[in-house]
Amino acid sequence: MSSCKTKTDNFFPCLTLFLGICVTLSLSYAKETQPEDTLQVNHFLNKIQQWSHHQDSELKVTASTVIAGLLCFIASSISSAGGIGGGGLFIPILTVVAGLELKTATSFSAFMVTGGSIANVMYNMLTTSSKFGGKILTDYDIALLSEPCMLLGVSIGVISNRVFPEWLVTILFAVFLAWSTFKTCRNGLLHWKSESESVNRYVTLKDESYDGTSEEPLLKKEEINNQLKFPWMKLGVLVMIWFSFFVLYLLRGNRYGQGIITMEPCGVGYWIISSLQIPVAIVSTAWILCRKECCQNKVPNHQEKDIEDLTSSGPSNKLIFPFMALLAGILGGLFGIGGGMLISPLLLHVGIPPEVTAATCSFMVFFSSTMSAFQYLLLGMKHTDSALIFAIICFVGSLLGLLVVQRAIQKFGRASLIVFSVGIVMALSAVLMTSFGALHVWSDYTSGKYMGFKLPC
Repeated sequence: MSSCKTKTDNFFPCLTLFLGICVTLSLSYAKETQPEDTLQVNHFLNKIQQWSHHQDSELKVTASTVIAGLLCFIASSISSAGGIGGGGLFIPILTVVAGLELKTATSFSAFMVTGGSIANVMYNMLTTSSKFGGKILTDYDIALLSEPCMLLGVSIGVISNRVFPEWLVTILFAVFLAWSTFKTCRNGLLHWKSESESVNRYVTLKDESYDGTSEEPLLKKEEINNQLKFPWMKLGVLVMIWFSFFVLYLLRGNRYGQGIITMEPCGVGYWIISSLQIPVAIVSTAWILCRKECCQNKVPNHQEKDIEDLTSSGPSNKLIFPFMALLAGILGGLFGIGGGMLISPLLLHVGIPPEVTAATCSFMVFFSSTMSAFQYLLLGMKHTDSALIFAIICFVGSLLGLLVVQRAIQKFGRASLIVFSVGIVMALSAVLMTSFGALHVWSDYTSGKYMGFKLPC
């Protein structure tokens, strides 16, 4: 065991995996009492498990952690362009490369997603787009309608994760992300085609009727006037909703009775406080919808046009965003990743522009990720300093990714780059998370563990 730790501290992760495979093959020929294939897989899994637990007691600066930090920097740069958290990439990197346990990697991921989302929110608050009349890209109406149900969905998903067997979670994750990746890439191709046609028309018109005049100063003046109208009221409502759920989490604690008040582990009080999230989400969403109906006489601006069209036609259209957020929250809590990766393709599917989708998703991810990070802190999370370092790395990586992608969009006029970045992150997450889920399922099966449904407590 000590030799295994020494190897992993001195060599790169790829070399460690290669040695593990070699040892597995050599040991499999020494034991003829068991099937050869089973021995190879079991020894390979044992080597991975020994490797992945070597740093759990004390996280040190090694070649593995440095490489993990570099990979997380790249992952956050790619994820930030689409406004998604990137937890589907962070968790595999931290478990395989840095050698952290899954529980520790999940807590680290919450801080890293928070760091990246802070960079996104700061950038989007200070950036306007002439394409949308000089408005900021974040659609606070979508965020208002979605956030209560998303927070509720996360709690439902976490409980479902305890009940569902791991093989079912892995299958659902693979199927949903495969469908989402296909839809996202398809939307990206459609946006790319539409952008190509627009560019060709613009070049043609410019060549045929260019008269040397420009109305750019008037547009800039309009952008400056529109910048002053920041929706502080909507932001305050979002903070109040977040704080309401946060208070419920503080009172409830976890299923082991760990919280700010003494409570029977997973007892009646635990479930009563948990169920209070349902009326909070329903009342918040109903109040927001009523407020929008009262303000329907107000002329919608360019940025609010999409949400106004969807919330003024009928009851089914009014609830489209809350239902999408609830689904994204449930799946995010079930799979252990952020909801931004799941709600982003849904928003693109209903026709929200890529720029608005990315900015709005990053804003929503900020609230959900900070909620998770605070919960880990209150429950006695370890390695907080290291988690903050990784969060800073993701903050810098997200800023760099945003600057590069936005510069590319301004230069080439290709907002579809945002859609493709979302598709890349989802495809990589599907492959990595599904592969490791399948390994854990096989390990449980060969060890004879119970593979059926479980109780929530």
